[in-house]
Amino acid sequence: MPTRKTARAEARSQTRRYLDSLPAASRKMLMQIRGAVRAVAPSAVEHFSYGIPGYRLDDEPLVWYAAFREHVSLFPMTARIRAAHADALAGYEMSKGTVRFPLGEKLPVALVKKLVKARAADARAEAKARAAKKARRARA
Repeated sequence: MPTRKTARAEARSQTRRYLDSLPAASRKMLMQIRGAVRAVAPSAVEHFSYGIPGYRLDDEPLVWYAAFREHVSLFPMTARIRAAHADALAGYEMSKGTVRFPLGEKLPVALVKKLVKARAADARAEAKARAAKKARRARA
């Protein structure tokens, strides 16, 4: 079984390969997303799953990001997060858990930071709830 250190190194390696495989415009936008995540959640750990890069925070999934032919995506973005930032997200295509940023347009880095910050709060709340549930089971 791989150690956390080797798992993190493998995630970084997979992320590098993923980013290197992309056209320059997509790679640039994803690097900006990556930088925004690191700025907002410096303790987040790179993760690679579902064939795309992402981050985990406190052992909870934080965000994933990916490139597509006409956009880059950031997910998961819950309905609560999308509703809280509805005005800022107006004009961006969204689906159930994804916000899409069109290629060829400037990435709204400040918005990405706000979304990641909101997602980090959710991830921490999920970790806290899971810990409380585990503690209740241990007492029972």
